[in-house]
Amino acid sequence: MSAREKPSALLAELLEVRESLPSLELEYKSLVDKVPDARRNGARNLVHYLALRRRDLRLLQHRLSAYGLSSLGRSESHVAANLDAVLRILFRLEGREFVLPDGWSPGPSHDEGRAAIEARTTALFGESTASPSGRKVRIMVTMPSEASRDPGLIRGLVDNGMDCMRINCAHDDALAWRQMIESLRRACHETGRKCRILMDLAGPKLRTGALELGPCVGSWRPHLTTTGEFEAPARIWLTPADAPEPAPPEADQALPVEAQWLAQIQPGERVRLVDLQGKVRRLRLMNPESRSIWAECDKAAFVSSETELIVKRKKGGAEPATFVSTRLSALAPMVQHLQLQTGDALILSRDPTPGTPLHRDAEGHILGEARIPCTLPEIFLDVRPGEKIWFDDGKISGLVFEVRPEALCVRILNAPPPGKKLRADKGINLPESHLTLPALTAKDLADLDFVAEHGDLVGLSFVHRPEDVEQLQAEIQKRTTRDLGIILKIETRRGFGRLPALLLTALRTDPVGVMIARGDLAVECGYQRLAEVQEEILWLCEAAHVPVIWATQVLETLNKKGQPSRAEITDAAMGERAECVMLNKGPHVLEAVRLLDDILARMQSHQEKKVSLLRALSVSRGDDPAGGLHA
Repeated sequence: MSAREKPSALLAELLEVRESLPSLELEYKSLVDKVPDARRNGARNLVHYLALRRRDLRLLQHRLSAYGLSSLGRSESHVAANLDAVLRILFRLEGREFVLPDGWSPGPSHDEGRAAIEARTTALFGESTASPSGRKVRIMVTMPSEASRDPGLIRGLVDNGMDCMRINCAHDDALAWRQMIESLRRACHETGRKCRILMDLAGPKLRTGALELGPCVGSWRPHLTTTGEFEAPARIWLTPADAPEPAPPEADQALPVEAQWLAQIQPGERVRLVDLQGKVRRLRLMNPESRSIWAECDKAAFVSSETELIVKRKKGGAEPATFVSTRLSALAPMVQHLQLQTGDALILSRDPTPGTPLHRDAEGHILGEARIPCTLPEIFLDVRPGEKIWFDDGKISGLVFEVRPEALCVRILNAPPPGKKLRADKGINLPESHLTLPALTAKDLADLDFVAEHGDLVGLSFVHRPEDVEQLQAEIQKRTTRDLGIILKIETRRGFGRLPALLLTALRTDPVGVMIARGDLAVECGYQRLAEVQEEILWLCEAAHVPVIWATQVLETLNKKGQPSRAEITDAAMGERAECVMLNKGPHVLEAVRLLDDILARMQSHQEKKVSLLRALSVSRGDDPAGGLHA
């Protein structure tokens, strides 16, 4: 801004911006009027924010900052009030008083906007009682299947700060869900803490179908670093064949064996076997768990039901050694996969018959046809040649080059060399196709009966139309008079593009929140756009006074492997800008909850939404070499 620029120049431009707010409010009047009075301020403010962001304000922001005025960059929750405050100062600089013209309503103030978000957060997630650190941002944890059989896991999560349990209705069944909920209720009663229950409806998730099963063979291999160096042994779960116990997620292979043999072996002993390739392998027996026992192996192996397991026990003196042996019981058929390479052709079939694995000749050319079914063949009516397709969370990309009544013909565009495995039950994304799938499937409606009785919140997956929200609201009203909260899961390009209309529709009921499902969003919108997409969702939801859940792969490396990466620590800290952060299931989820609790508690003294909080820093006093790290 020039030093000679008069306030009148800024006034004219800012008045033009302010005039656009009531104009757009008229355009959205039919939607806003359907929102109850208690939440209408948020609906109107969302429309004001859309009006504000319809123009490029960057130059105006710089010029306002040069006057020491608000640059409008933190006005999400109180758009009209922020504009009016700046106008009032500019008018006074001109020697005049600012009076709101007829038809201009003031909108929520800064304090009212902030209080509305806090009230909506409490309505959605309840009072925060889980964190002794005083953390405000809630922590949500996705339940693994074993949580239904392990009340101690749920108690540990509650003890360490879980505020909301997430149950994914795409997995397990009503019996398992009920067991998880009963364990949670018991843990909350024993600890005096509160924890809400979110149940995600599966929605019309498009996935790859089944592949032909392979031979009844088991296999394992040690864990290697990215450079191929030994990192950790394979872990094998030896379990009674007559009553097998489910293998924990960290098991590389489960082997059913005779219960009598299992009862005779001891931790520390070695098990010798000759695998299907004629190689001698030895397993170290570790600690037992219930009726099963862990074993470790430093070498890869392939075994079958004919494989003999032998424990040799040496006697003292001249006594001969004794042998305790058994043969493996029947193993489950090997799960096969397609090994796809760039340039390969793949048939995505309407026929549910299991697909066939690929076979190649010596030059690497495919012999026969690579084919795999999909779970929702009705999408074939909506897909057009030339549209992109992604498999397995974006790990494999392709192009639809032909659409047949019975199949989609896909050319693989990108599969990391020497090829990428595509297995059954992997996600399929069609970001360029205008799919007409309903948001609620027959399974969702059946599951909603359970959710309406036992859940606190219901997640609407793959929502992309206001009609989807209206349908869920109507179905909830049929089943319960409770205020069952609704979480809009934004995971598609179309859902993101229609977010304002989705929010205005969802605000008709209370409470409501939004989940940023960053995994599918990254595939749908492109990884390079994910950062700006998640920012826009945060801004729009703050404008509507709607709480946000920051989800997908938070502290993922820690959760799965026990050691966080530097990048994901920063990512977790960014979650402080949301009202809730979601952790996925994993063997180290308790450590992840503890670390996330600490990160969020520290960050809330530095950041609130987009506002940097200027807490005193130890480093500024020069009295602590570690700066503020010990604060």
